[in-house]
Amino acid sequence: MAAVDRASLRGVVQTVLGPIAPRDLGPTLMHEHLLVDIRRPAERGAEHLGPEVRLDNVWAINYGSLSAARKYVLDDVAVATEEVRRMRAAGGRSVVELTCGGLSPRPDALAEIARATGAHIVMGCGHYVDEFQDPANRRRGVEDFAHEMIRAVFEGAWGTGVRAGMIGEIGCQAPWTGLEQTVMRGAVIAQQETGLAINVHPGRHPDQPQEVADFLRAHGAAIERTVISHIDRTIFDTDRMLRLADTGCVLEFDLFGQEQSYYRYADIDMPNDAVRLRAIRALLDRGHKDRVVISHDICYVTRWTKFGGHGYGHIFENVVPMMRRRGFSDAEIDAILVENPRRLLTIA
Repeated sequence: MAAVDRASLRGVVQTVLGPIAPRDLGPTLMHEHLLVDIRRPAERGAEHLGPEVRLDNVWAINYGSLSAARKYVLDDVAVATEEVRRMRAAGGRSVVELTCGGLSPRPDALAEIARATGAHIVMGCGHYVDEFQDPANRRRGVEDFAHEMIRAVFEGAWGTGVRAGMIGEIGCQAPWTGLEQTVMRGAVIAQQETGLAINVHPGRHPDQPQEVADFLRAHGAAIERTVISHIDRTIFDTDRMLRLADTGCVLEFDLFGQEQSYYRYADIDMPNDAVRLRAIRALLDRGHKDRVVISHDICYVTRWTKFGGHGYGHIFENVVPMMRRRGFSDAEIDAILVENPRRLLTIA
């Protein structure tokens, strides 16, 4: 695709195949990975992949009692394509794909999947957490990161002509590192220059999402166009969650389909889908209907249906009916799955 400028993108949604009208987005998953390598850099390489995923070991792999680095590599375009087709059959229309720097992004392959499935795929840009970044990034400054993200939007990302339609997921840890703060400041400048929304991967401390929101506001970000991911593995008390929403940012519950308490990265009790819905209900009752989005954040092959998982269609097949049974109105469901994503992905 040829380079574009901000004026030509104003009021549209930028997908990997080019701009579309916001009304065409339809039901949207706001945080997914179709192709990704989420292994830590020290664990990468074929010699570390471990056993194949099979029916007789998938439970042990998911529960963490059997180590299998293969779980963390989604690299099969054909399988990803079929999984997206299943999502479309379940009622989904669009996917925000947030595989960014450090996670092996493949823009041309995302375009191939979009062409094959008819799904609208919006690609992210920027960099994941410190550990995953290229060591050379430590020598870069705020403006350099900002220019990289701006180029990803107007010219193309990762050496391709495929253009990003969202900034993120920008990685943070707790405690937050200097490199991650430098990337985040670059993301704010990129937001100001492009009009895109920012998605943040917060650190695993319940106060870190608030720290990020306060940092972004202090540096001039459009907080209402900022999405804080992974709320359902980070904040476990209603008061803290409501304070975060009161800042004006959007809260993303993006681990739908993870129904067991085991979580590799922290000693927490991972909630199930019913608990996620109770948290969302509290936000809606507070008047925050426009500050909630949902997704699955699929980054394990064991969450693909081919390997026994729930797939990208789970929210449409199973969660939406559960929402209706639990008293969510059609207007509330539409806000979470259609209206809020449309507002966030429409370039300001």
